[in-house]
Amino acid sequence: MRKILLAVTSLSMAAPVLPALAQVNPAPTIAPAPTPEEFKLPRPARERGIPTALAIEAAVAANASCQASTYKTTTLVTDSAGVPIVVISNDGAAAITQRIAMTKAQAVLKYKMSSGEVVAKVAKDPALAAEIKSNAMIETARPGAYAITAGSDVVAIISVSGAPGGDKDEVCAKAGIAKIQDRVK
Repeated sequence: MRKILLAVTSLSMAAPVLPALAQVNPAPTIAPAPTPEEFKLPRPARERGIPTALAIEAAVAANASCQASTYKTTTLVTDSAGVPIVVISNDGAAAITQRIAMTKAQAVLKYKMSSGEVVAKVAKDPALAAEIKSNAMIETARPGAYAITAGSDVVAIISVSGAPGGDKDEVCAKAGIAKIQDRVK
């Protein structure tokens, strides 16, 4: 009886902690597992993008650029439709940097300009600011993402998050692009 009472007491004391444990990662970067209905749907091909090897090389170069300044960043490279090709986080980068990188990439995709240019437009356009705030895929305009182009075609997006300021993320993203741009087709 004493063991049962002790177990019940321990559980009741731990109960307030259990919701906190569930909040450790309240919004994971990766979407939930597909539903049974999704498994039945056709699986379309990916949109145009760069090869995985180039995406990795760009992400590693961008993160290395930031790491040289002691910034713990995440770099996301997507295809032309914003679907991730690669996400690489430096050791110690906060988990939220993955989600922020995706919001920056979504801004590039939607507005067809760098995320820094979106920030500049938001500062002058309250209607655009409201539109972005209401867009669950972006919510806040932040600098740090650019289109990767082949000629005039957007073939990928690179987005960096985690430096102390989007202007610093932009420098790292540009370093990633510079590493591969001459091989993008």
